[in-house]
Amino acid sequence: MTHKTLARRRAAAAVVTAALLVPLLASCGGDDKDGKKGRGGDGKKDSTSSAKLTVLAAASLTDVFKTAGAAYEKAHPGTKITFSFAGSQELAAQVRQGAPADALVTADTKTMDGLRSDTGTPTVIAKNRLVIAVGEGNPKKVKDLKGLTDSALKVVLAAPEVPVGRYSKKILDAQKLTVKPVSQEPNVRAVLSKVELGEADAGLVYRTDAETATDKVDAVDIPDAQNAVASYPAATLKTSGNSAAAEAFVKWLASPEAQKILRDAGFQQP
Repeated sequence: MTHKTLARRRAAAAVVTAALLVPLLASCGGDDKDGKKGRGGDGKKDSTSSAKLTVLAAASLTDVFKTAGAAYEKAHPGTKITFSFAGSQELAAQVRQGAPADALVTADTKTMDGLRSDTGTPTVIAKNRLVIAVGEGNPKKVKDLKGLTDSALKVVLAAPEVPVGRYSKKILDAQKLTVKPVSQEPNVRAVLSKVELGEADAGLVYRTDAETATDKVDAVDIPDAQNAVASYPAATLKTSGNSAAAEAFVKWLASPEAQKILRDAGFQQP
């Protein structure tokens, strides 16, 4: 065999080998079109599969969101949610100050609307109504909103800049009732606490808050015609470092699973 013939055979073998390697390498390259397994089309890591989220949420969501968060984490292994609860006006201030967070849920649309430049498009995930929280057994015999005008009664309300405080003022003004509270609290849980501890005889809170303390307080219903409906919008924050995961969580809050958790806690449908 001449040297020329041997060279030609070696060249042909190299071509065949290269042709066989092309599909083999492609099959090992990953699951997406860019050949980068576990990454999105832009080559970035898929943050929905594993992420740490911080969610700013209205104080009235404290109990139900702990349950919802646990359910979400169970269904999404690798995701960890940390909640920060406060009055909606406090949460809004945190957002404006650039607090590191991924999503926001307020107890009113007014607060959320004031943050349009900082959030994604909000979705209302639940609604609520007010009740009069009184001591267990209703020792002061409070029957209705008019009863809160009794000067001998220690009434506590949320501050007017707080959503529940604004709702309280709205329903009292509509009935032309003047109530002089012994204190104005920064969030609904602080109002509830005053009644629980016996530091107040009555206070206006959300129905769901009263239901978290049935061993210490009773709830006096307010007729729908005299009541106010609180809406809870949820939205992602534009400064989120986990935008895909934050969006997934906000979307989940409107899912049948999350809605059942909210219904079980006494919240109304959006």
